[in-house]
Amino acid sequence: GFFDSLVQLLGAKKKDVNVIVVGLDNSGKTTIINHFKPQTARNFNIVPTVGFNVEKFKTKSLAFTAFDMSGQGRYRNIWEQYYKQCDGIIFVIDSSDKLRMVVAKDELELLLQHPELTNRRIPVLFFANKMDA
Repeated sequence: GFFDSLVQLLGAKKKDVNVIVVGLDNSGKTTIINHFKPQTARNFNIVPTVGFNVEKFKTKSLAFTAFDMSGQGRYRNIWEQYYKQCDGIIFVIDSSDKLRMVVAKDELELLLQHPELTNRRIPVLFFANKMDA
C-alpha cells in the first residue's frame, strides 16, 4: 500500500523514518493519518490540531513517525522546525476549498524553497483530499 511505496522512495537505508504531514487547516491531515492506524486504535472524534500530533506506524521493514502539523496560520511557522530531521513530506490539499488553493500553493512554495530542504532529495507526496466534494 501507501507505506510500501514510501519505503521504496526512501530506500531501505534507514529503519526509522520521520514524515511530516502538512497543509492548510481543515485539509484532512489528521483524518488521513487516522486511516493508517489499526482499526482498534482509530479516533472517531477528530478535532483541529493545535501545534502538532505524533503518530507511529510500522511496516515490515520500516518504522514511521508521522508529525501531524497544524495548518492554522499562526502555527505554520512550526513546520520549519521539523524540516531538518524529516525523511519525507506529505502535503495535503483540500480539493474542495477553491478559495484557499492559492494560499496552499504559496505555503508549498515556501516549504520547497526553505534552506533545510533545497539541497536534499526528499520525497514529497501531494495528497489531493476531498475529491468527492
